[in-house]
Amino acid sequence: MSEKGSSARDRVSFGAVASAAVLALIVIVGIVVYISRDDGGAAAGAPAPAATAGGTGFAAPEVDILGRRVDVPNNPAGQPLPQDPTRQRKPGDSDWLTSAPEGTTGPHGWQRVYGASVPFSTSDGPARIEDGLAVGYSHTPQGAVLAAAQITYRLNARPADRDLYVTQVRVSAQQIAAYDKALAGDKLPEQQPERVTKYFVASDAFKVDDYADDLAIVRLASRGPVVDGKQLWAAIRLVMVWDAGDWRLKPSTSNSAQTEYIESLGGWTKW
Repeated sequence: MSEKGSSARDRVSFGAVASAAVLALIVIVGIVVYISRDDGGAAAGAPAPAATAGGTGFAAPEVDILGRRVDVPNNPAGQPLPQDPTRQRKPGDSDWLTSAPEGTTGPHGWQRVYGASVPFSTSDGPARIEDGLAVGYSHTPQGAVLAAAQITYRLNARPADRDLYVTQVRVSAQQIAAYDKALAGDKLPEQQPERVTKYFVASDAFKVDDYADDLAIVRLASRGPVVDGKQLWAAIRLVMVWDAGDWRLKPSTSNSAQTEYIESLGGWTKW
């Protein structure tokens, strides 16, 4: 197939595949649902190559499937950026719920972590990598949104990452048992292949629907298909809880009102 034909196929398939990749997540039913086939229907093959664990700095930046810059950290778990807490929003600020975290629009603000594009800020975290997990998010709406994007995309790229699942997802004993059963049955890949993770691109915008010190309800809008000449975005609703000094993902116990397609980003906050 020609390069032009391949690009056209990617554009056509992007909406369906990316939506499935982002929306068919652990947050839907409390246990991982993963993409095991590429857009051509072939079974997923070898995992994407990983960078050297524990490395620092960055390799040459790359471009995602939508033509946007994404930086490649030498540590596959990501490279946290220097933090300036004075740039965090305060509850009395008029843009407390609507301001974007600092630094995500600059170099290294979106990094390819295990194949998925995830945001790193210079104000609201993640502040560090501990045991391969991105941790240290600010106790703010911006911190909740960053954690939502990080945890969701990382787990979708590496469904068998048990440490991530039991540490950064608020799960019950029954959910852990179901997860461990899936692990034992070899139903969860350690790493999704590149032909799957290439669709795990940066979301375009977010919205904080509700916020309190102990819980935040946020939505992420990712580029979807063009229908009748109109660009659509797939919006996923995520619930975050503040637990033991950091944000954790709370899986949904219902399939209702978790995802939707929207025609405009009016009223949303762009990164």
